[in-house]
Amino acid sequence: MLVRAEFDPRYTAYEAEVPGGESSAVTSTMGAMFRSEEMALCQMFIQPEAAYTSVSELGETGAVQFRDLNAEVNAFQRKFVSEVRRCDEMERKLRYVEAEVKKDNVKIPDIYEELPRAPNPREIIDLEAHLEKTESEIMELSQNAVNLKSNYLELTELKHVLERTQGFFFEQEGSGDTFRNNIIDDPSNIQTRGRLGFVAGVIQREKVPGFERMLWRISRGNVFLRQAELEKPLEDPSTGNQIYKTVFAAFFQGEQLKTRIKKVCTGYHASLYPCPSAADEREEMLKGVKTRLEDLSMVLNQTQDHRSRVLSTVAKELPRWRIMVKKMKAIYHTLNFFNMDVTKKCLIGECWVPVLDLPLIQKALSDGSAAVGSTIPSFLNVIETSEAPPTFNRTNKFTRGFQNLIDAYGIASYREANPALYTIITFPFLFGIMFGDLGHGMIMAAFGLWMVTNERKLSAKRSTNEIWNIFFGGRYIILLMGLFSMYTGFIYNDIFSKSMNIFGSSWKIQYNTSTVMTNKELQMNPGSNDLNESPYPVGLDPVWQLASNKIIFLNSYKMKLSIIFGVIHMIFGVCMSVVNFNFFKRRISIVLEFLPQIIFLVLLFAYMVFMMFMKWLQYTAKTDFQPHSPGCAPSVLIMFINMMLFKESEPLHGCDEYMFVAQPTVQRTFVFIALLCIPWMLLGKPFYIMFSRKNKAAAAHQNGGINQQMESSTELADSPAAGGHGHDDEPLSEIFIHQLSTPSKLSEVLWNMVLSMGLQQTSYVGSIMLFFVFGAWALFTLAILVMMEGLSAFLHTLRLHWVEFMSKFYEGLGYGFQPFSFKLILENDEDVE
Repeated sequence: MLVRAEFDPRYTAYEAEVPGGESSAVTSTMGAMFRSEEMALCQMFIQPEAAYTSVSELGETGAVQFRDLNAEVNAFQRKFVSEVRRCDEMERKLRYVEAEVKKDNVKIPDIYEELPRAPNPREIIDLEAHLEKTESEIMELSQNAVNLKSNYLELTELKHVLERTQGFFFEQEGSGDTFRNNIIDDPSNIQTRGRLGFVAGVIQREKVPGFERMLWRISRGNVFLRQAELEKPLEDPSTGNQIYKTVFAAFFQGEQLKTRIKKVCTGYHASLYPCPSAADEREEMLKGVKTRLEDLSMVLNQTQDHRSRVLSTVAKELPRWRIMVKKMKAIYHTLNFFNMDVTKKCLIGECWVPVLDLPLIQKALSDGSAAVGSTIPSFLNVIETSEAPPTFNRTNKFTRGFQNLIDAYGIASYREANPALYTIITFPFLFGIMFGDLGHGMIMAAFGLWMVTNERKLSAKRSTNEIWNIFFGGRYIILLMGLFSMYTGFIYNDIFSKSMNIFGSSWKIQYNTSTVMTNKELQMNPGSNDLNESPYPVGLDPVWQLASNKIIFLNSYKMKLSIIFGVIHMIFGVCMSVVNFNFFKRRISIVLEFLPQIIFLVLLFAYMVFMMFMKWLQYTAKTDFQPHSPGCAPSVLIMFINMMLFKESEPLHGCDEYMFVAQPTVQRTFVFIALLCIPWMLLGKPFYIMFSRKNKAAAAHQNGGINQQMESSTELADSPAAGGHGHDDEPLSEIFIHQLSTPSKLSEVLWNMVLSMGLQQTSYVGSIMLFFVFGAWALFTLAILVMMEGLSAFLHTLRLHWVEFMSKFYEGLGYGFQPFSFKLILENDEDVE
C-alpha cells in the first residue's frame, strides 16, 4: 500500500543532489539527454562489520549496479544465505498477518511521509521477535474465534433441530396423539417391537438427495425421513463461507437399522443432535440452548472487538514492517554478490557507477562505516575494463515517456547520441501534421492536461488496467500531441471538418445573386478582382470549404508539406550520424557512409523540395508572361520521374517544360552523382575493411607477431548509421496523405450524416432531436476519430521515427543500467502484487 514515487526511483536521488531545486534538476536532465551518462567500473572494499549499513546507504541512493562475483557458486552455499532465509521467514509471517488483516476488512494505511530505512542489525532481532509475537497472538485469536464459532454453530443447529422436529411430531393435528404414542420415549432402549425410534440432525442442502437415496437402499424403504430447509445460511467457522443446510429426522424400527443410519450420517458429514421425543423436554432444552446462544454471542462480540483492536494496531505498522523486511532481504541478497578476500577481513564487490555520482557513492560508503563506528574506512577504486558499460539516460517525469519510446526500439549503445532529446518535439509535431484537427486536438489535449494536473492522485490509485497505465505513462506525450494537433488544425483551418471565418475571407464574389443561385459550379479566377490584394492572414481561407475541388487542393497542399518535413527529418537523422562517428573516432565513416548518404538525399529529395518552393514563387495568376502563368506550372512529381528516367515531356502550347534555363543539365548532373553514391555507400566500407585487414596481417607477419589484433574492422563495425534498415516500400508522402485525408473525410461524414439531421430542422422538434443526435455524434467522434485515428497516427509517427529517422544513426545495441535501488525494488514488488 505504498504511494508510487513522483520521479523514477533510479533518478530521484540524483535530482535531489542538483543545486537550485527542481528547475535545475530538469535543466540538467534535459542537457544530459543528448548522450548517455559516462559509466565507470569500480571495486568496493568494505569491512565486514560495515557491509550491511554501507549497502543500505547505497540502496537509498540507487546509483550502483552490482556485478555478481559468485555466479558459479550455488545459491545455498553463499555467505549470507541464512540471513536471506530469516528474511523469507519474516516475509511469510507478514503475509499471514496481512491476510488476517484483509480478512477482517481492516484498512491498511498508505505511507505518505518518508519511507523507513532498513533496520540496523540490533533492530533486526527486535523486529523478528515482534513479528513472532504478533503472529502468535493473531493465531491464538483466530483459533479461539474458530472454536467459539464452532460452538455457536452447533448450538444454532441444535436450536433449529428442536424447533423443526416440533413440526414433524405435530404436523397432523388429528393423528398427532397416535403418532406420538408410537415414538419410543428412550431411543437407546428399543425393546418393544412396533415402537419407532428416530435420529435428528442437520446436513448440507446439496447432499440431501444422495442422503435420501442411501437411506432408502440400506433400509429397503423402511426409514421414514422428514426434512425442512433452513431459510438463512449458516457461517462456516473455518472459512467464513455461507452454507445452506437442511434439518432432518429419520424414523426407524430396530437397533440394527439405527446403527446403519448413523453410519450413513457420518459418511455424508451430517451432524446428529440429541432430541427428546417429549414436547415439554424439547421446550425446556430449547430454552437452555437459547440462553447459551445469547451468552456465546456476547462472548463472540467481545472477542471480535478485541481482534479488531489488535488488527487495527498491527495494520498501522504493517507497511513499515514490510518495507523494512524487503530492504533487509535486498541488502543480504546483494551482499551475496561480494567476495571475501583471502584474509577474510574485507568484502570485495564490483559495480557500475555513473561518473558524476562517484562522490555520492563515496559519501554513502563513509556514512555506512560511520553508522557502526568502524575505524577502517571503506573505499572505492575505479578499474579499467574492455567490457561495454550499461547505458544510463538521466530522465524525469516529463522526459521519461519519450525515453521509453526510444527504449522500445532498443536500448542505446553506450554513449551514442540519444534520439529522445529531439523526439520530444519532432514526435508530437509530426503527429499533429497527420492528425491536424483543432477540435479533436482540443479533446486530446484536455485529456492529457487532466492526467498531468492530477498525476499525484491518479498514480496513488495503482490501477491494474494495462491500457490506462499506458495512457498515464505517456500523459505528457498525449498533452503535447493534443497541443500540436490544435496548432496544425488551426493552420489547416479545420475544426471537426468545418472551417472558422475569423479574419474574413480574402475572396469576394463578383457574380450577382441570380447567377450564383442558378449555377451549381462557378469558378473564381485568382488573377481577377475576385481575390483581394491581402491574403488570408493565418492558415487556409475558409472559402475553400465551399469549393468543389477542396479535397484535391488540400491533398496536394498536405502532400507537399509531408514531403518537405519528411525530407528535413531524414536529412537531420543522417547528419546525426556524424556526431556518433566523430565521438567514437570513426572519422573514416564520415567519408564512406555519411557523405554518400547526404549527397544522395540532397541531390534528389532536397532538390525536389527546392523545386516545390520555386514553383510556388514563380508561377502566379497576376503575370502577363504566358510561361509563368498557373496553367503552365509543371507537375513536380512528373518532373522528378522524368529526371530519374532521363525523359522529356512535351509541354503545353506556349509553355516551357523546365522552370529555368540550365535545369536539364543540372538534373542530369545530380542523377549521375547520386548514382555514383550508391556503389560508394555499398562498397566503400567493405573494401576499406578488407584492405585494412590485409595490411594488418602483412605487418603482423613481418614483425613475427602471433596474436596481433586487427582493430580496423572494429572501427567500422556494422551499424545502422550505414544506411536505412529495411525502409517500408510505402512512400512517405502516401502515409501522410492517408493520415491527413481519412480523418477529415470521416469527420465530414459524421457532421453531414449525424449532426446535420438536427440542425436541418426549423421547428422546435429540431432542438429535441439535436439533443439526442449530439450524443451520438460526440460518441462516434471520440470512439472513431479521436481514439482509432489518433492511434493510427501515433503508430505511423512512431514508424517514421524508428525507421526513417533513428535508423540513420542509432544502433540501439546496448543494455540498460539497472541500479540497486530500494525505491525501484518496492515499486516492482507493488506491480507484481
